[in-house]
Amino acid sequence: MATHKSAMKRARQNEVRRLRNKNYRTRSKNVIKEVRTAIADNSADQARESFKHSVSVIQKSASKGVIHKNTAARKISRLSRRINQLTAS
Repeated sequence: MATHKSAMKRARQNEVRRLRNKNYRTRSKNVIKEVRTAIADNSADQARESFKHSVSVIQKSASKGVIHKNTAARKISRLSRRINQLTAS
């Protein structure tokens, strides 16, 4: 456990950031799951609507530094590719 004043402050800051990052990460996972279930149900309209919302949530997580920007781009790309495959078939 931290004993110096600055180390105790750093521990408090880390805890706040951890909880904030956890919130962003969970939210991202949930919106991705929502898009995937819409794709699994062959609901193209619902998938597109969920995708629009999920893109903004994923990009916001990347802008906050919770996930890397390339990770965000990869997740968005994979979701859009699955939606395009759904509408093509």
